[in-house]
Amino acid sequence: MFKSVFAKYLTAICILILACVLILAWIISFVVRNYAVDLKRNEMNWSCSTTVSLVSVSYENSDGLSSFSDFILSNKAQLTDLLATILERDESLTVVLTDSAGFVLLSCGSAGIKTDETVPQSILSSVAEEREYTTRGDVGGVADGKYLIFARPFITEDERFEGAVFLLSSAEEEKTLFKTLTETIIMSSLWVLLAAMIAVYFITDRVVDPLRGMTGAVKRFGKGDFKMRVPINGRDEIAQLGTAFNHMAESLEQNEKMRNMFLANVSHDLRTPMTTISGFIDGINSGAIPPEKHAYYLNVISGEVHRLSRLVSELLDLSRLESGERHFTFSDFDICETARLILISFEQKINQKKLDVEFLSDEDKIIVKADKDAIYQVLYNLTDNAIKFARDGEALRISIKRGDAGKVLVSVYNEGEGIPEADLPFVFDRFYKSDKSRGLDKNGVGLGLYIVKTILEAQGETVRVASEYGKNCEFVFTLTESAKE
Repeated sequence: MFKSVFAKYLTAICILILACVLILAWIISFVVRNYAVDLKRNEMNWSCSTTVSLVSVSYENSDGLSSFSDFILSNKAQLTDLLATILERDESLTVVLTDSAGFVLLSCGSAGIKTDETVPQSILSSVAEEREYTTRGDVGGVADGKYLIFARPFITEDERFEGAVFLLSSAEEEKTLFKTLTETIIMSSLWVLLAAMIAVYFITDRVVDPLRGMTGAVKRFGKGDFKMRVPINGRDEIAQLGTAFNHMAESLEQNEKMRNMFLANVSHDLRTPMTTISGFIDGINSGAIPPEKHAYYLNVISGEVHRLSRLVSELLDLSRLESGERHFTFSDFDICETARLILISFEQKINQKKLDVEFLSDEDKIIVKADKDAIYQVLYNLTDNAIKFARDGEALRISIKRGDAGKVLVSVYNEGEGIPEADLPFVFDRFYKSDKSRGLDKNGVGLGLYIVKTILEAQGETVRVASEYGKNCEFVFTLTESAKE
């Protein structure tokens, strides 16, 4: 039942709401109950004070009576009517008059009073001392149950304690109030809890539903289907997670396409030279190729072997870079000299295409700090691509200039077909080939630019590309200028 996130979330919220409702109900009950008790005590205080005043005045105005108890017993009827008038405000109250010895002289009200019992002297002493005595109980056994008790003493002008008036309030009224209040709070709480559970159900379902969609998508990803996307609603954290998930899915789908393209390219690039090598060797061995042609075809075979070697080298470079096995050794070297050497190494290809070569530099010598062999590979790859995709007789330019924050900008520019705008965001991805027709890029498998970017980023540098399709293309990367220069 509690295995799913939805069930756990819903259960936790409901328990939290129930706990809050119970705490709130207890606080409300406590406050209301205390308030009701305070009101009752104030009412009892008034009734008790009024009783003491009226009885005291009547006693002081009486003639020929020697004691307080004699006065009460002699005027029971009149005093009973007087007390009944006082109790009209609250029929739940009972008045009990006692003498100083604790004997019950008069009672009026609904409570059962045992006239043969006496109030303990300990209670009478407390009443005489405190003047306003409040407690709960049965007045030392005089009452037939537990009551809220409020008592005041009869004190003469010469401070003589003549007796006491006890005002009793039944606890049943308090219990009824508390019961009614409890039932009301419970019913209200149940309705609130029900409404909260319904709201939490829909809110939780809205939160968890995208997660269910992601779970289904991941299962399909495991089967190689990367087309599924998660619907995005709102702008909250779940929506942000869904957006990130969709971006991941797009990346996975793109990687899968590039992986398939890579496998096709590698298969083609392995099969073509191997077929050529095998065919020419079989022709030489069988005598189909005359001896005077052997040197020519052996040169062809040598070129195909070198082509295979370059492919294997790129794959090994990729493996070493991604596994972190390739370590870079930083040293100071002249990037201008490196660029010149690379241009010289491409002299034959440049002449074949009759390119207009231009080399620009702020100075003849600019010292940078980087891994010399790795940067040579970067600049070599970019120059090779620039020559490969340049149109015959058009411009090829390498420029080196100082930039901001101690950086050196190295640019490789060519005039040719360029790169379509739609392909620009992906040119540095693994296995990506802008020339999908293989019309110009016959030898590559889409790893050269990825290796360039990986090498530069590993050394804390950046590379970017700008192209106007059908006209030109320019790659620019940064190097850190040496502080020793």
